[in-house]
Amino acid sequence: MKYNFLRKKWVVALLHAVCWVILFSFPFFLKATYKRDRRPPQPDDASLFYFYFLSSGIWAGLFYLNAYMFLPFLLRTKKVWQFISLHVLALAAVYFLHSLYFSLFVHHVPFKAENFFIYNIFTYFFIIASSTAYFFLLERQQSIKRSQEKETENLKTELLFLRSQVSPHFMFNVLNNMVALARKKSDLLEHSLIKLSSLMRYMLYETDEQKVPLEKEVEYIQSYIDLQQQRFGKNVKVQSSFNEIGASNEIEPMLLIPFVENAFKHGTGIIEDAVIKVELKVENGILQFIVSNKYNDALNAIKDKDSGIGLNNVQRRLNLLYGRNHALLINKKDGWFTVSLQINLH
Repeated sequence: MKYNFLRKKWVVALLHAVCWVILFSFPFFLKATYKRDRRPPQPDDASLFYFYFLSSGIWAGLFYLNAYMFLPFLLRTKKVWQFISLHVLALAAVYFLHSLYFSLFVHHVPFKAENFFIYNIFTYFFIIASSTAYFFLLERQQSIKRSQEKETENLKTELLFLRSQVSPHFMFNVLNNMVALARKKSDLLEHSLIKLSSLMRYMLYETDEQKVPLEKEVEYIQSYIDLQQQRFGKNVKVQSSFNEIGASNEIEPMLLIPFVENAFKHGTGIIEDAVIKVELKVENGILQFIVSNKYNDALNAIKDKDSGIGLNNVQRRLNLLYGRNHALLINKKDGWFTVSLQINLH
């Protein structure tokens, strides 16, 4: 954050000190007026300055006493009369300290109680009002901070939950492929098991990271496509293109694979001349990912009843992770189901 340094304790303390200095220096800014009146210096001028300086410290202390002790006590106990009693005691303390400082530094004028209340009661209530406004401003900031922290934790929890749902869904599909190859006693089973092993290694050790290199995610997708291609053989034509990925680009792990899974789920079976197209490229930091497959409305109506997490999962993750930095278009036209995704990676 750009202004995080303003939250440091020493910065906050310095800002408070500067505000108090400016506030209590206003009377001295009028010194030029006294010079125009050509009032000769008085012997008690220095004493009055000391008295004013010490009394200013009393008001500052009252400000923080009300903000950090009296108001929290009121909110915690809801005891209004005790809160009023505390302020009566505080006013008595202010009166005592003023009389003490006055007797120590001001000798040419006697201290009078009525003069104290006439000249200071407005200041007292002004300090209390300012302190109360300051207290509720702090409470509001703390409430916003707690709300943001809670939202962040909920977001992390939801993302972890959504991501955890992807792996089992994917594994069911891959294991079904292995079963099909075993039944066929295919020589490709050993090669497929090796690929499955590398996929599981990626899923177990790489996807715990917040983001992974885009290259690894593409390798994962390509391995999945290879396994599916082995399963379906010539029954499905797969066209894949991964260009201009860039070594520095990163992405949330397991984010793109549901689109490919969806294409194989709904683009295979009793579909004439089944074709699946997967294209990925990065231009100027913008990832463009397009997955297309032929589809059969009658077949897909049956499959949708057991669609698993499917596209709803990935749509939710995209909204949480990238917000306005992504665009997802899903289109059905002329027997083709096409998903087009753009993500701003920077």
